[in-house]
Amino acid sequence: MDLELKDRTALVTGGSKGIGLAIATTLAEEGAKVVVGSRHGSRELDRLGESHELVAVDVDLGTPEGPDRLVRAAVEAHGGIDVLVNNVAVSEPAPSIGEFTDEQWDRIFAVGFFSAVRTVRAAVPAMLGRDGASVVTISSLNARLPAAMIAPYSAAKAALSNFTKSLAEELGPQGIRVNTVSPGPVRTPMWTGPGGFGHLFAAQADTTVDDVMDRVLPESMGITTGRVSEPREVADLVAFLASRRAANITGADHVIDGGMHKSVG
Repeated sequence: MDLELKDRTALVTGGSKGIGLAIATTLAEEGAKVVVGSRHGSRELDRLGESHELVAVDVDLGTPEGPDRLVRAAVEAHGGIDVLVNNVAVSEPAPSIGEFTDEQWDRIFAVGFFSAVRTVRAAVPAMLGRDGASVVTISSLNARLPAAMIAPYSAAKAALSNFTKSLAEELGPQGIRVNTVSPGPVRTPMWTGPGGFGHLFAAQADTTVDDVMDRVLPESMGITTGRVSEPREVADLVAFLASRRAANITGADHVIDGGMHKSVG
């Protein structure tokens, strides 16, 4: 299926690793002109830029001025924006809610929520009038299923989902579709990297991070498929929602969790 993304300009926040890198890769492979914003680049992003049309911008999206600078770079490079993917986020798990400091709450909301608000505010003028413009925001299953060990992250994602729903109502009549994608556990550095969720689970279960990802999580969380999601699977869903093939899908949250969330509500 041709997603008709060739020569479309796609802006991805937090695209140097994990889900963001997978999204940037998929969009680039579909022929999009990709602009990626992240605090630090990566070897993987550099390699992607060697074979595809990609602009990487080093920017701190947790600052008030960062999102505007990224959007300006995208517009200067390609004249406008067709697809915006709000992906950047940060999480700092702790054993209990009381151990999170004010600074951690501020940082997690600045990166995971306010960055999207500011990026949208800066990008929308560059998206108006573009045929089939689309915003896809990466939320999380934790917006629906909060967890104490990542309480600030869960709260930021809940705010993000709520904001995105409001945005869809406002921008739909102006020709811009807005959707969220809410992954369950995904095999990314947020889970497997130093200080990630997987290490807390491993300590609690007295096992390894690999065992957590391969066995403990699927069993303890009731994941129907028996495994966590891979970044590329999330990216494929994002690419579809960003494309004209999803032209009448807006204001919706799309869960990808292997059947973990059993509710019909």
